[in-house]
Amino acid sequence: MANYSRLQVINTMQATGMVPLFYHPDLELGKKVVKACYDGGARLMEFTARGDFSFEVFSGLNKYAMAHLPGMIMGVGSITDAAATSLFIQMGANFVVTPSFREDIARVCNRRKVLWSPGCGSLTEINKAEELGCEIVKLFPGSTYGPGFVKAIKGPQPWTSVMPTGGVSTEEHNLKAWFDAGVTCVGMGSKLISNTLLEKEDFKGLENLVRTTLETIAKIRN
Repeated sequence: MANYSRLQVINTMQATGMVPLFYHPDLELGKKVVKACYDGGARLMEFTARGDFSFEVFSGLNKYAMAHLPGMIMGVGSITDAAATSLFIQMGANFVVTPSFREDIARVCNRRKVLWSPGCGSLTEINKAEELGCEIVKLFPGSTYGPGFVKAIKGPQPWTSVMPTGGVSTEEHNLKAWFDAGVTCVGMGSKLISNTLLEKEDFKGLENLVRTTLETIAKIRN
């Protein structure tokens, strides 16, 4: 069962402005990644459940965060069906992120009052998601649409909250373009938690990069 309400998750997304995301099959390495992000100031983590037995890894990471990282909100991404959604909610997922808009996933999450953020690529999909109670829409892939798309939809729909994923980097000019367009937060994967960093196990470097990125976001917003 989720330890954080969807309102708490939404408020944390709005407050920090960034959701780091990653996948790795090694639980012990994953713990070090989550801790480095936490020590750098992140309070959200999306584990992209892409591999075999990923539910076991997520379960271990969530238990670790609950025991050792107070305030760290663990969620799951790359979910594509209702059955997987139910399984990860049983593992304590506090939010669910999907690559596409799926009504079956929306229903499962809404029954349990768990935040869900569907991947949308058109205003029609965004409207349908919001009609089903979506609070923060994932724009995916962000690199295909860009900040201009966000700015365009915020014109007629200023109430829409957007989280682009894909096409977001740690550079200030990139982040400024997204936040100036009106995004609520950004999802950041390989540009933040790179394969090179994981191979080198440079967790101090990750901690510093997370910290400076959050500082950059705060400066842009202010």
